Amino acid sequence: MRQQHPFHLVDPSPWPIFSSFAAFLTTTGGVLYMHAYSGGGIMLSFGFAMILYSMFLWWRDIVREATFEGHHTQKVQLGLRYGVILFIVSEVMFFVAFFWAFFHSSLAPTVEIGAVWPPKGIQVLDPWQIPFLNTIILLSSGAAVTWAHHAIILAYKDQAIQGLILTIILAVLFTGFQAFEYLEAPFTISDGIYGSTFFLATGFHGFHVFVGTVFLIICLIRQMKGHFTSQHHFGFEAAAWYWHFVDVVWLFLFVSIYWWGGV
Repeated sequence: MRQQHPFHLVDPSPWPIFSSFAAFLTTTGGVLYMHAYSGGGIMLSFGFAMILYSMFLWWRDIVREATFEGHHTQKVQLGLRYGVILFIVSEVMFFVAFFWAFFHSSLAPTVEIGAVWPPKGIQVLDPWQIPFLNTIILLSSGAAVTWAHHAIILAYKDQAIQGLILTIILAVLFTGFQAFEYLEAPFTISDGIYGSTFFLATGFHGFHVFVGTVFLIICLIRQMKGHFTSQHHFGFEAAAWYWHFVDVVWLFLFVSIYWWGGV
């Protein structure tokens, strides 16, 4: 029977409930692991593996519906755009909470931390070393993903692939330098309010970089398979929007936590 409307009535899928259970295991395992409970690390690893598994299969189904079954009409794509915008807005508010905690603690430091910021005894990181290098890397990756976007619009398949590969390489470099910075940091997440706000804000940003990198890798594979056209490439647009959001958040982190907060 021919469909008489432009909307996509999604078939029943196991992945929403599966992903929810995986997220529950991951967060519960993370809490148990941080409190040194037996089995916490195993639960965390198992939950994270389940998230990756559900991501792969859910993406597979979406690609099938969009590319091969033609369910993603212009009306559906408009709804998806609104959804991604609202998702990014919710992510903005997520980071607002971390910045709120940071500025609340730094603008009015309590006597417990010496009434100064940074707190007494904290040796802060030099913002003009690894943090500044990572800023250049992440901004360059934003330029590279924009290059890939324009190449897709102009139907330059090879240039789009090159732009995506460059973006992914820069993303991996950023993550590597961030991990090195964590290993060499003279303070830990347990070192009072400074360590807590620093590692929570930059750590969750690093997690978003990881998610964005996975998103871009999926886009690279799809571009190599010829899934994207100049008129139909919303999957890439969503990844590019998300990546630019990650760029902007890092700029705020660099200016507020690394530079201003370390003076």
